[in-house]
Amino acid sequence: MLTFGNRPIRTGSGLTRRELLRAGGGGALALSCPDLSRAMTSGAGGDRALILLMLVGGPSQLETWDPKPEAPVEVRGPFDSIATAVPGVRINEHLPRLARRMDRLTLIRSMHHDAAPIHETGHQLIQTGRLCRHGEEHPHVGSVVSRLTTPKSGVPSFVVVPAPIGHTGVNVSHGQTAGDLGRAFEPIHLRADRASSTGGGAFDLTGEHASVRESYGSTRFGQGCLLARRLVESGVRVVAVNMFETVFNRVSWDCHGTKPFSTLDDYAAEVLPTLDQAFSALLDDLQQRGLLETTLVVATGEFGRTPRLNAVGGRDHWPGVWSAVLAGGGTQGGQVIGASDRIASSPADRPVQPGELVATMYRSLGIDPSRSLDLGQGESLALVEGAEPIAEAFA
Repeated sequence: MLTFGNRPIRTGSGLTRRELLRAGGGGALALSCPDLSRAMTSGAGGDRALILLMLVGGPSQLETWDPKPEAPVEVRGPFDSIATAVPGVRINEHLPRLARRMDRLTLIRSMHHDAAPIHETGHQLIQTGRLCRHGEEHPHVGSVVSRLTTPKSGVPSFVVVPAPIGHTGVNVSHGQTAGDLGRAFEPIHLRADRASSTGGGAFDLTGEHASVRESYGSTRFGQGCLLARRLVESGVRVVAVNMFETVFNRVSWDCHGTKPFSTLDDYAAEVLPTLDQAFSALLDDLQQRGLLETTLVVATGEFGRTPRLNAVGGRDHWPGVWSAVLAGGGTQGGQVIGASDRIASSPADRPVQPGELVATMYRSLGIDPSRSLDLGQGESLALVEGAEPIAEAFA
């Protein structure tokens, strides 16, 4: 474990310092505190970047981006919908800030997959583009970027904040490692406290004006989004922000309706307002700093929720359809791609699979998603299989 000030910088697989110095593949990554601090306060950004907001737990499409106000109450749920900055597009009433910024967002309402309806399959598909099978573990987009690009001196290419995804039900990969690329390309995990006065460089959120910190919200996710902006501005290429690390015994998107899971009341009181404030502040901050055009922000969960409320007023796992949101990175805001059917149970128009979303991330990063990586000994790894970028997002 390395430390920055007195704050730990953890790696997911116990990398040695020698291995960390090799991280990034194309050049040395000097992780000494003074070098890292200087690099992360020098405004070294400018390369294309990705911020992936992992909404761990699986947000309900009906209670976020795809409300069905005309559907029966057992389908539409307890919340109203509101108009947005894009005529004819309505979203959940508890996302008012994002509604006002809809002209900067590309909304995909037809995400789906046909794998097992567990959190881990969705995590793998969204972050690697494929499922782990037969003991294989495919690399996260960030690890691929680490392999293909030369990092700036002292700056890691791939960072996960505030901690890796933990236990969500099944003891298999979450798709947030370097996988077959090897330990040298694992992400750096930053467990920086919000507004720490003892850290340094990009980790010290007290370097931000109080009004900026407050705009993101005094939540772990909000401050994680602020940290993501600081990291991208400093030259980090990929930042994954895990909104939650588990779905058990805490409020999250996993709204089955009874303990140890969350309820839709939790959505209204905590989860939706947290997302609304943090995501909106991130959009504004990136735009004001001239970073939004070169930084793709993706906000998505691993699946959706059942189109009808269950017996206790919650919703269960449903990979049949869900929504994802894109902003910046060359995408065109103010549009909706795809549609779900009248009860948000399956795609009705332009189905989009996770591999297409991953290919879109690569395209925005300036990486050809059709290429393969040489793994040595005659083996290679295709970045994505049978999937093209979502062309409409850039139209």
